[in-house]
Amino acid sequence: MYKNSRERPSVVLAAAAVAQFVVALDMSVVNVALPAIRTALGFAPLDLSWVVHVYALTFGGFLLLGGRACDLYGRRRMFVLGLTVFGLCSLAGGLAQTPWQLIAARAGQGLGAAAAAPAALAMLTTTFTEGPQRVRALGVWSAVNAAGGALGVLAGGLLTEYAGWRWVMLINLPIVMAALALIPAGVPAGTAPAQRERLDALGAVLATGGVGLLVLGVVRTDTLGWDSPVTWATLAAAAVLLTAFVFAESRADAPLLRLGLLRSRWVAGANVLVFLAAAGQFTAFYFVSLYMQQVLGMGAAATGTAFLPFSLGLVAGTIVATRITAARTPRVSLVPGALLAAAGLAWFALISPDGSFLTDVLGPSLVTSVGAGLVLAPVAAAATTGVAAREAGMASGLMNSSRQLGGSIGLAALATIAAHHTGTATDPAALNDGYALGLAIAAAVFVLAAVVAIGVLPRRRAVTPLPRPTTPAENQMEGTPS
Repeated sequence: MYKNSRERPSVVLAAAAVAQFVVALDMSVVNVALPAIRTALGFAPLDLSWVVHVYALTFGGFLLLGGRACDLYGRRRMFVLGLTVFGLCSLAGGLAQTPWQLIAARAGQGLGAAAAAPAALAMLTTTFTEGPQRVRALGVWSAVNAAGGALGVLAGGLLTEYAGWRWVMLINLPIVMAALALIPAGVPAGTAPAQRERLDALGAVLATGGVGLLVLGVVRTDTLGWDSPVTWATLAAAAVLLTAFVFAESRADAPLLRLGLLRSRWVAGANVLVFLAAAGQFTAFYFVSLYMQQVLGMGAAATGTAFLPFSLGLVAGTIVATRITAARTPRVSLVPGALLAAAGLAWFALISPDGSFLTDVLGPSLVTSVGAGLVLAPVAAAATTGVAAREAGMASGLMNSSRQLGGSIGLAALATIAAHHTGTATDPAALNDGYALGLAIAAAVFVLAAVVAIGVLPRRRAVTPLPRPTTPAENQMEGTPS
């Protein structure tokens, strides 16, 4: 059933899940600690956002490169390398004494995550056979990923208030060591291919530069605004590089991203859907967290604790989605999940400046999180349906890149809309109106995700790998490293 006799699927799943948990955790754990970090290290107000932005920039910018490197140099090798870099940079961030040291550490964390995240997903898709077996494994991976993002807010609040902000970085170390400790127990090194393809250097430069500039242009709108010439120049440069990337990939012998993958309705549809779902989910985390702190007046620890029902709902949703998808296609779970998440966010949009956690947060949290879980669990299965093992890293990097871009771009866009609506007012009522508007638009984003699931994803699951042009040398590559 499995390709390598030394391979223990349960260990592969555990290692991939733990790694994805710490990557997801790190995307949200720092947010609540930002005020404490500013005070401790003396950040200028406009520079503080780079603690978050530089992680998004390097993580998103290098995901395609990290995914392809997994296929060429070995998934286990890139998994170990990525986690090691991530752990060392977490230690450096926890020990930082100046702003530039923390920002450099966060950039290094993003680079490590860009190697570890696609490697983790690729290990699962090459270990577990497509169908119910893989769906169950990806369901566990998705549940852990979703829980990591939600629990990051909880951990960030508790650690900041009771242990100090440095622990939002240092908490990563034991988790990374746990993932690395699982490697010798059942994750094989894989065998080298008979002839290894060269890494597409031009594609790597164009993709990394284009995606990096796109993320940079979007995330800086919180200080520069969408109408800034700098913003438009950055986005125009990103568009030029990404257009050149598509042109180069269409002519490359061994591309970083084979454009033929996007001819699959499963792959293309799932990547659009995860882009939209991430935009809605990241926005919900952001606005609800601000609502509880700036409108309801809750502290960091209380705000973090209030996200616990959200985490439980995500896990419940992924469990249900895994059972549905194992028996049927991902589409059956994706459509109702997106609509349920939209309904929860629309309920959130009714928040009141005179509200409370019980009346304005708890109910919408449960509905939104269960719906998001129904979406996030099967989307990984959809994005890798029909993908050959030798391109598992490529498909995994693409999906992770879509999720990261969706979260970054969606959050920046909706945060700007909310800020324009609020204007210069700082009273709770004005802030409440801005957050409510952002949540209402996020609900519409999830409705659009449901439309994509209905209109693009096939009704039946593909059962054969996507066709791929091969050369005589490639026909000998039966032992792609895992």
